[in-house]
Amino acid sequence: MRRVLAFDVNETLLDLRALDPLFERSFGDAALRAQWFAQMLQLAFVGVITGRHVDFTTAQHGALRMLAERTGTALSDAQAEEIVGAMRSLPPHPDVAPALDRLRAGGLTLCSLTNSSLEVSTAQLEHAGIADRFEAILSADQVGRLKPAPEPYALVADTFGVPIRDVRLVAAHAWDCAGALAAGCSAAFVSRHGMVRSPVGEQPDIVGGDLDEVASLILA
Repeated sequence: MRRVLAFDVNETLLDLRALDPLFERSFGDAALRAQWFAQMLQLAFVGVITGRHVDFTTAQHGALRMLAERTGTALSDAQAEEIVGAMRSLPPHPDVAPALDRLRAGGLTLCSLTNSSLEVSTAQLEHAGIADRFEAILSADQVGRLKPAPEPYALVADTFGVPIRDVRLVAAHAWDCAGALAAGCSAAFVSRHGMVRSPVGEQPDIVGGDLDEVASLILA
């Protein structure tokens, strides 16, 4: 039986805190980075709910404009491009490469599954030096619907020719875990700084404080 682990990318594998100096420079407050990312997710999710696909890059730019209007900030096109472009060069969390290596050595099949475009995600993982850990780099854009819709999770099962119950999502987002569970996958939640599980609905059966702990629980 082939067991497949599908890893979310942004925040789960890559550290968005690298964007904080850009938000400090453009908005005067590094803490607004989290508000921007949440607004971006909202724009993308509204697209999923209403059946109007909104790609992640478009959502990122839209969220920046909304944040600028909300905070009364004069954000130039160049500043917006700098922030969105920096998503391609995020560093990995320090626990990522060792945990991925342990999981591969344990006989598991690894892929990435992100709402970013395939081109952006590939650039991200190559820059982070971890692209070679994955047997496939997958994007929700390939099926025209973003996570947490069921189609991206089904894409993983289809790619590797396994039942969806043999796919486990690994993510630092409660909404992503909820989508995977609803689609028939199992899920592992990585409790990155500031990330908490939802108290509503089905819960991941594996929860760890970092990817190292999650890897140990999966291998156990």
